[in-house]
Amino acid sequence: MTSSSAPWSSGRACRGPFPRRSLEIGAIVVGFIYAWPVAAAYVVWKLMGYPAFNEMKSFAERGLRGGFPGFSGFGGFPSGGLRRETGNWAFEQYRREELERLEQERRRLEEEGRAFAEFVDELKRARDREQFDAFMAKRRAGTNF
Repeated sequence: MTSSSAPWSSGRACRGPFPRRSLEIGAIVVGFIYAWPVAAAYVVWKLMGYPAFNEMKSFAERGLRGGFPGFSGFGGFPSGGLRRETGNWAFEQYRREELERLEQERRRLEEEGRAFAEFVDELKRARDREQFDAFMAKRRAGTNF
């Protein structure tokens, strides 16, 4: 192979991708200035190796089902949730009792919250009634129709 037939020796082969790459980088920079979500999505798509939309959809679905390794989900629980069996009967019994106790506590707190909201509504209605009665008393005292 001679030096003239090597692909890197011709100036044309080396310059080929550079104008396109510089235009692409410029477009990404402008995209980040004017529409950053689109530019960010393009960069992610490019870093993933230009996957087809079907591949991206399946990747996202796997991730939402807990398919990302090391991802502990939202709230710090394992991706399987609270229902993961350990195989230890005593621990499972303890866990069921604690979950039931917590559920009862949650229900009690919700009931207290509802009772307090009703109390506040009643106070508001009483205050509104008092203000309305004061307004009507002033109006009757000031003018007689």
